[in-house]
Amino acid sequence: MYIDPSLNKLNQLIPGRFTDEQKARFKTLFFKKLSLEAHRFYGGKIQLVPKCGIFSPEWLNVWYTPGVSSVSTAIRDDNNASFALSSRGNLVAVVSDSTRVLGDGDCTPAGGLGVMEGKAMLMKYLGGVDATALCVDSRNAEGKHDPQKLIDFVKMIQPSFGAINLEDISQPNCFRVLDELKEVCDIPVWHDDAQGTACIILAGLINSLKLAGKDMGDAKIVLFGVGAANTTVASLIMADGGKGENLILFDGKGALHTGRADIQSDPNAYRKWDLCQKTNPRKVSSIIEAVSGADALIALSRPGPDVVQPDWVRRMADRAIVFACANPVPEIWPSVAKEAGAFIVATGRGDFPNQLNNSLCFPGILKGALMVRARKISDSMAIRCAHSIAEYSQKKHFGPEHIIATMDEIELFAHEAADVAIQAIKERLNRVRISWTAVHKQALADITAARTLVDDLRELGYIQEIPQETLASALEEALNSV
Repeated sequence: MYIDPSLNKLNQLIPGRFTDEQKARFKTLFFKKLSLEAHRFYGGKIQLVPKCGIFSPEWLNVWYTPGVSSVSTAIRDDNNASFALSSRGNLVAVVSDSTRVLGDGDCTPAGGLGVMEGKAMLMKYLGGVDATALCVDSRNAEGKHDPQKLIDFVKMIQPSFGAINLEDISQPNCFRVLDELKEVCDIPVWHDDAQGTACIILAGLINSLKLAGKDMGDAKIVLFGVGAANTTVASLIMADGGKGENLILFDGKGALHTGRADIQSDPNAYRKWDLCQKTNPRKVSSIIEAVSGADALIALSRPGPDVVQPDWVRRMADRAIVFACANPVPEIWPSVAKEAGAFIVATGRGDFPNQLNNSLCFPGILKGALMVRARKISDSMAIRCAHSIAEYSQKKHFGPEHIIATMDEIELFAHEAADVAIQAIKERLNRVRISWTAVHKQALADITAARTLVDDLRELGYIQEIPQETLASALEEALNSV
């Protein structure tokens, strides 16, 4: 049996007797097995190649010594020239200590390389942005992860990059690292697990509320899970018109409110304590009471199913919105949530309708920030990006099963980049000025070029096809494991 390496016909390989849950489990197992073998086959996902022409041996004297001396002295005299005279202007460092890699926890410093290389690949393919993975050993002499080591590392490498993407750093270190670096660095520092996830969740919420005929300022919203993502989601919702009095958050010990002495006394929980003071003024403590009449339930907690109960959904308001975004298995299966009365259901997976994945956000927002050589990415820029995604998606196949555009719509990322760039200019966070049209045109050209390059390398044989035996082995193992 021939297996299409593009996996366009993957659903045809799944036995018809499988339930939706079994299909999802099969795909998870299949992708994990295939991922391991494909990474081994290619030796990773990223390679570095020149982007300049070497037209003759003499050109080595231009690109290196003695010619390159003029570049060094030009940058010495004006450090901002480094953005134009080197790759820095379109280069991002993906930095992690690998202490919270996906749902697998601490994977050791090198264990995060697969994810960080994946992030770099997506930046190039989706956003036309060059990126490199930097996994850092942040452990001190006692073997504990020291956030100051990460902070110092990023401060030292920032002259080589146009922006920093923090990734897969455990709490509370991720907050301290981000908060300090945002203040001391003169280039954007972006935490994708927090800000990127919050950005796409906000975009999905904007469009879901629009379809439900509800207003952000009036919506009653329950946030289940108070990790790096949902703490930032709550902050962006309130900054974008949501009211703290209508928000209730739940961590592993219960609802957040000013009566949570355990949070108040924990110096590492300052983000949570801030939310305790801004949300849930009635001190609702029961999840049942919280979801009763709620317009939206945003779950970013732990893999399910059965983490979010169907009874919770049944108690929600009419035209209820349920985001179950844990990976690889959502907190409640979409079909179960729909049966319980949900109007709109979104997950983090691409094999269900309404995928809310931060990959829809970070390539565009970083591209826009890089193109105006921004010094920061502000909350207002993140909110503008969310609205940009929402507005673009409304022009497409907009509906309860299509609340957000998909990753194959390349113009989405150019649209985001242009909107974010103009927002940075409005906030005077830019080093250069450029029009919306110019950003959009250049971003779209860079994204198209990146995708064309990958296609050309494959067609010319420099990227080989996955062997059929590798695809077949992954398929057989997944089928036998369901």
